Amino acid sequence: MMAQNAANPSAENLLLIKDAAQAIAAGDLQRGESELSVVLAAAPDDFRALDLLGVIRAQQQREAEAEKLLKRAIEIKPDFASAHVSLGMLYVQMAKPDDAVPQFEEALRLDPERTDARASLVSVWHGEARAAAGENDLEKALALLLQARKENPKDADVLYDFGMVALRMSLFADAAQAFQAALDLPNDVQNDVRKDDGNALYGLGRAQMSMANFEGARVTFNRYCQVRPADASGHFAFGMTLEALQRVGEARGEFEKSIELQPAQTESFFQLGRMELEAGDLRAAEAQFNRVLKRDPHHAGALAGMGRSKFEQKEYEQAVDLLEKAVTANAGLREAHYYLGMSYGRVNRKDDSEKELAIASRLEHEEVEQHQNMLRIINPAAPKK
Repeated sequence: MMAQNAANPSAENLLLIKDAAQAIAAGDLQRGESELSVVLAAAPDDFRALDLLGVIRAQQQREAEAEKLLKRAIEIKPDFASAHVSLGMLYVQMAKPDDAVPQFEEALRLDPERTDARASLVSVWHGEARAAAGENDLEKALALLLQARKENPKDADVLYDFGMVALRMSLFADAAQAFQAALDLPNDVQNDVRKDDGNALYGLGRAQMSMANFEGARVTFNRYCQVRPADASGHFAFGMTLEALQRVGEARGEFEKSIELQPAQTESFFQLGRMELEAGDLRAAEAQFNRVLKRDPHHAGALAGMGRSKFEQKEYEQAVDLLEKAVTANAGLREAHYYLGMSYGRVNRKDDSEKELAIASRLEHEEVEQHQNMLRIINPAAPKK
């Protein structure tokens, strides 16, 4: 009996191939293999049958055989997109993403409508990006996520991870755009946008805060607190935006709510202490700072706050002790260096005073430069000084 031409299979073989595909989809690998063996006995080079048998072998974990079958199918019919997809998925199964990507790309070149190839390609790039981010290779992660996003600009998970990597790289405008794009996507379940995606909302708020877009951040964190009212970190972040907008009373309420939800914390107590200090209520400020230092004796901000309070009360020796500890804990804390310099001056340590005040001046200059650079990022048309 002569072997049949794979390019022109018999009606009987086509029916067997169709039945085999249905059997594989139903998980009946034995029936699928039985029908394919009949086809391949009559037509050993039938690329459709080779592809499906390769899929079976992959599911049976017989990966070397699967690879050989799929490569043979592609050799016979290089423009058979299904075989490229199958081989790509096999390489994913074998943890060979670099080999999988070209197969999915070729499948999409041959058939741009292959949604399985597109989804698999995006998944591979996304997985590699997460691994790179986990190893702190942020540039690689961002490049992979850019590829994935270009292939599927409506993948919410890709958009979110892109935003998080951009945040870590201080690309705040890019991060905000990605988080907003994720929030604007249609919900998979309801005919509505994903405006209540808590993770994306929190990321967007962080990006807006970093760009000094405090009003935008206020709106975002307000929404986040409605979506996740029991999250102490959300109320803390909301409080920070309100404080930046000088809405002190509302900010205080959010910090207190954060503490109510999570008493075992330091940052909301610290912010309340700062607010009391600015209001001139030194006793209340020290009470809040002491709560922080009880939990974290090396909290630079609380040490600096206590030191400033002692300075205001003319208790200069205590101020020096506290402020020295503050700059040891965080050498970049400008306010601590400033008040330490002032305190040194009050206890007749002139050289030390001049040194600390010079450090404070340098740090202030650096902060101004960073702010100006941020403004240029936000508004590239802004004039350079």
